[in-house]
Amino acid sequence: MGERDWRLAVDIGGTFTDLVLLDASTGTVVVDKTLTTPSAPLDGVRRGVGQLLAKANVRPSDITAPIVHATTLITNALIEGKTGRAGLVTTDGFGDTLLIRDEHRYDMYDLQIEFPAPPIPRDRTFEISERVSAQGAVVEVPGSGALDALVAELAAANLESVAVCFLNSYVNAANERVVADHIRSELGIPVCISGEVSPQIREYPRMITTACNAATMPVIGPYLDELQKWLSAEGFGGSVLMMLSNGGVVSADDAARFPIRLVESGPAAGALAGSWFAKRMDLERLMCFDMGGTTAKACLIEHGQPELTNTFEVARIYRFKKGSGFPVSVPSVDLVEIGAGGGSLARVDQFGLLKVGPESGGADPGPASYGRGGTEPAVTDADVLLGLLDPAGFLGGDMPLDAGLAESAARHVADALDLDVIDTASGIHEVVNQNMAAAARMHAVEMGVDLRGIPVIAFGGAGPVHACGVAELLESPQVVFPVNASVLSAFGTLVSPVRIDLARSMVRDLASIDEAERDAVLDELRTEGRRVLLAAGVDADAVRFRYGADVRYTGQGNEVTIWVGEGDSWPATSDELREGFEREYRRIYGLTIPDVGLQAVTWRISAVSEAAEFEPGAVAAGTGAVPKGRRPVWFTRGEPAQQVDVYQRSSLGAGDTFRGPAIVEERETTVVIRPGWDVEVATDGSLVASRQAAMSTGATS
Repeated sequence: MGERDWRLAVDIGGTFTDLVLLDASTGTVVVDKTLTTPSAPLDGVRRGVGQLLAKANVRPSDITAPIVHATTLITNALIEGKTGRAGLVTTDGFGDTLLIRDEHRYDMYDLQIEFPAPPIPRDRTFEISERVSAQGAVVEVPGSGALDALVAELAAANLESVAVCFLNSYVNAANERVVADHIRSELGIPVCISGEVSPQIREYPRMITTACNAATMPVIGPYLDELQKWLSAEGFGGSVLMMLSNGGVVSADDAARFPIRLVESGPAAGALAGSWFAKRMDLERLMCFDMGGTTAKACLIEHGQPELTNTFEVARIYRFKKGSGFPVSVPSVDLVEIGAGGGSLARVDQFGLLKVGPESGGADPGPASYGRGGTEPAVTDADVLLGLLDPAGFLGGDMPLDAGLAESAARHVADALDLDVIDTASGIHEVVNQNMAAAARMHAVEMGVDLRGIPVIAFGGAGPVHACGVAELLESPQVVFPVNASVLSAFGTLVSPVRIDLARSMVRDLASIDEAERDAVLDELRTEGRRVLLAAGVDADAVRFRYGADVRYTGQGNEVTIWVGEGDSWPATSDELREGFEREYRRIYGLTIPDVGLQAVTWRISAVSEAAEFEPGAVAAGTGAVPKGRRPVWFTRGEPAQQVDVYQRSSLGAGDTFRGPAIVEERETTVVIRPGWDVEVATDGSLVASRQAAMSTGATS
């Protein structure tokens, strides 16, 4: 056997921390899963990495490739308000921008409408006299006296970081740099400026993005420092790459400077894993269904790639109400996040109706059956009561669940509903499936896609338990359960490209664009993109650039992003950009507007270096699926339990087939095959479940 090429990936989720060790030379994959430690996330990482290396008999010094890391630390910090003590410096007269927002009411009939509290409150917002014109001319530079007075105020506020966001700085950030440099030299704390975080038009989105970035710098910076010191002390040979929300990875230093780009880090990794499988299975479309302990995510893969969006809303007051959160201007995988995970809690509302989520028990205390103090029934508790999960086999028996505690918790809800415990558990299972299917369907409608007939790939700790039920509701004919589905998001980081998406606003009429002016902007973006990729260890000749622009009809208030091609320079003519815009505008709105000019508002560059290819190991040919036992399982509310065959996943080989209902167990998750589904084991070990009813009606994948 040749030299081994071990690669390590870590994904910190809200409930579990997932770890994957891949030997790229042989395709061997070793995985582990451990409870997240929210108060000290590195503790869970250390424990999980230790368990994983011992399982694989690998030394830290054997891992010389970069260690790839996804995390929910940034998202959770913003949602929970557990950010650093940050301050904001803005132009004199604009200190109330974070409170005024964009004056949009996400529910015009709600008289008690609420918005999340800004990550930087008004009493830590400071103003300074400066001015840059809308054309980028510096009209007033902050004076030395004003700078010294500002530093004195910031010092008295005992800040951990500072955001600087001035009017019109997206055109020219010179004044922001003057102020930021002075603060750094005098106070020695992290400072970020909007001209680097989000140099785009629209005052509030730019300011909230910069404020969120500053507020999370004290969260991610110390963690990454501590992580890298520990890795070095243990003898790991690789650097750290962090997963971004756009599906790319960058160096830890760049992640520490711009933590807001990590806001959807973990879910993006899952989407990239789904893309990898879609290409391998030659599927034009694939719906990713990722259900973990805290949330479920759905993402549509088309043409082998997830869709990207240029704005992501975080920390919503109401999970399903667009506009109730922070609209941060960061490129992100376009997915829907549903408050439905294994830890999602069930309750009876004021109308006597059963509700599940979005509140979650998380990792601490977790579902009642964890035995860590939880008293409300969670989805995992319901799945235990229904026989879908084996309490003694949870995490391979390393973390047995207490069915008695699950029953006690469910009984409180059952009594309020005047139902028995099993019917209540069935109701919890049904409601959470309906919630996830409805959210996925609505997300697809917003994208103009009909999900019927599109295969589903299921992953996450709880995803394989619920996938067939969700697929039935979505009228999907096929569900793929990949090997190591429970930790597939962590695996996704290992097949993710090194990538950064950058943008800068420069509003110009399409008919009169100064090409030299445009190329100067693009050259700045290319330089920064190349710097980020080289810092992540990419060879200079491996960097590729893709170009796009946000375009609108003159007089409109919103734009459509058009991607025009790749190369070392802008690859499209104005006529080609117009054609691309009209084609996309017609696809979205069903029409175009004749005799109206176009404006290019924001120019975009995606700098990419593709991930190294590897071939996963094939599983041995099967000799026939033989169950290891049987147990009673309740699939339908109001109906008796069915005796169901239980298989050990490691005993199944390529070509083996069996028919649902069935249970397939592995250490990190359980695959539930509902009645009416047939299963075949693929050559890579994936379980491919096909719905009998769908096949009989002629639906195809």
